[in-house]
Amino acid sequence: MEKDTINYMQYKMGFSKKILLTEDAVPTKFHCQEDRKIPLSDAGLSRGAYVKRKRMDLVNTCLQSQNATEAQAESLQKDESLIQDIIEPQGLSRTQDRETITNSIITAEKSVQVTIKENVHHRSKSVQTRCQTTSISTSPMKVSTTSRSTSHFKIKPCSLRPSQSEIVKAVKRNVFLEDEKSDSDISCIESGRHLSPFVTKSASSSSGLTDSDSNVTDANENIEKLECLKITMRSISKKPMMYVGIPKECYFLIKLLHKHTSIKVEHILLCLKKIRMNSTFSELEDNFGISLSYASKLFLQNIPIIASVLRPFIVNIDKKLLKKNLPISFRHNYHNVSCIIDCLEIDIQKPSKALHQSLTWSEYKKGNTVKYLVSCTPNGLVNYVSHGFGGRTSDATIVENCNFLDGLPQGSCCLADRGFKHLEQILHEKGLKLLRPPSVNAGAKLSKTEVRQTKIIASLRIHIERVIRRLREFHILKQHSVINTNIRRVLDHVIIIACALINLQDSLIK
Repeated sequence: MEKDTINYMQYKMGFSKKILLTEDAVPTKFHCQEDRKIPLSDAGLSRGAYVKRKRMDLVNTCLQSQNATEAQAESLQKDESLIQDIIEPQGLSRTQDRETITNSIITAEKSVQVTIKENVHHRSKSVQTRCQTTSISTSPMKVSTTSRSTSHFKIKPCSLRPSQSEIVKAVKRNVFLEDEKSDSDISCIESGRHLSPFVTKSASSSSGLTDSDSNVTDANENIEKLECLKITMRSISKKPMMYVGIPKECYFLIKLLHKHTSIKVEHILLCLKKIRMNSTFSELEDNFGISLSYASKLFLQNIPIIASVLRPFIVNIDKKLLKKNLPISFRHNYHNVSCIIDCLEIDIQKPSKALHQSLTWSEYKKGNTVKYLVSCTPNGLVNYVSHGFGGRTSDATIVENCNFLDGLPQGSCCLADRGFKHLEQILHEKGLKLLRPPSVNAGAKLSKTEVRQTKIIASLRIHIERVIRRLREFHILKQHSVINTNIRRVLDHVIIIACALINLQDSLIK
């Protein structure tokens, strides 16, 4: 590139917008041009005299070689006739010739031109002989003991050979650790004792060694998985708040879940760690010593069961208990407030269908989301969470279509944001009251009392924002953690588990 361009460095540094090529970079003259008078090279036109001279040279060389071979053949024939005249005199009879020829046949090699005496050997080319004595022409057949295509086994001596008791222990550990066995785990069993006559003892002993080695390697892998599981369980028991979102004083809840659901403790911790840390299934595979597909299967199967057990932790408190535990900031002017509501949006993967894409599109988040209605008491305890709605749904529509208003006692007051503006009439019909910041009209200014009221309501609404912040501490519910399509079907159960674990944590208002 640098050799074919003139201004390569200027273009690279941004001083020029176009690259200028050199004259030799692109060819401009070709052989196929009809109007060219002078050819570009010797390959274009060939001279007739030169070609004719070359052809004549080839013919002459061929004729010379033929004459040389004929002269050599004539000389050989003359030499042969001279030798026969010397060896066979004219006075010998035919019987004498036969006797002399049978005793010894004398031949002449034309290339060496000396007499050679050859011994006559009677041997058929198609029949193999089995002679006791060896000779030059025939030798006894050598029976091949080894095949040419396959060589015999070469076994190296193994210094470390495991004993039979160690192999039995390893197999017992393997059976104890793995819950599900595939067909490949039984491939080490011997097929039978009757071996073919072509298999040597070295082959059978080597197969026994390989089987024992595979058992030992499987046992070592299972021991490593067991150690990883122990380390994971120990770290979770030391810091349960960080790994699963449960306070250390409430860690006995894991045993209660195991008792009521009959799910293994390590499987419960796997599901809770996935919700809290949003660990990938490959990480959970290494931490808990199971396969990736099995970890995904456990998560999708056990999450609804755990959510059904933890659902009672999201309680609806009576008016008397609310007034007893009402914070000081609510007691003077807002003692009728029974709940604070807001909506939570969680990003999901883009659906494949166009209708689902439009239903889940959120103008606020500029992406596909699932929206939930979350309600908490004035002291920060979660008392309601709805099922998921598409991100396109408005806040007021979610309140209308869920059963949130059915659980509120009459005369209670709901504290909300400006997004629930159209909800006031619906609440008034059910004997409820909506408390929200005063709306701002276009071109109008708020009065001093309205500004003061807006500040007070904003300071009281901060508790629901703290609840949502605690929900975001579960990494699977973070703002930009996009939920996978397979996990989206259990997202309602995931948010129920997160809200239940929030109620077990310390109080928001201290």
